Amino acid sequence: MTTERRPTRPILVLVVVAVVAAIAIIGWVRVGPGGTGNGSTDIAKGSVVPNVAGATLDGQPFDLAALRGKPVILNFWGPTCIPCRTEFPLLAAKAVEHAASGLSIVGVLMFDPVDQAKTFVADHGATWPTVVDPNGAIKDAYRVLLRPQTYFIDRAGILRSIQFGEVTDADFERQFALIAGGG
Repeated sequence: MTTERRPTRPILVLVVVAVVAAIAIIGWVRVGPGGTGNGSTDIAKGSVVPNVAGATLDGQPFDLAALRGKPVILNFWGPTCIPCRTEFPLLAAKAVEHAASGLSIVGVLMFDPVDQAKTFVADHGATWPTVVDPNGAIKDAYRVLLRPQTYFIDRAGILRSIQFGEVTDADFERQFALIAGGG
């Protein structure tokens, strides 16, 4: 009697690849790319955020530290990202709605060409700066994996909340309440 044997090698290879990928992702999230595990690249709720410095889409210098004293929404986005495109009008409305509180919204362009982002921003009347991150240093410092990813930073520069994926009105208001007070 012969029994037909199922090929186990492809399944075993897939399992090994999945385990190695999971270990790599856990290590990257825990230590950060190029990190040493000593906290130098850590970003966590309740800690001071890494500075964001560079040039905006229109070539103007930008330094996040200049916004201390204001609640800040830091949004990693790109015009080819569908959820980013969907949340963009909400961010524009919230910038107007919460202007009296000193709200500052800052975009960080991720993965898309500058010219495409400039056109999108102009077409949608964005009033906030978008910082260009050509080598991914800002993305890496904030450990951004996917777009959109949004950071809610209080007036003292402390990270209070992170939104993974598209921000809804309810998400925004709940997290904005964490950063709007004081100052």
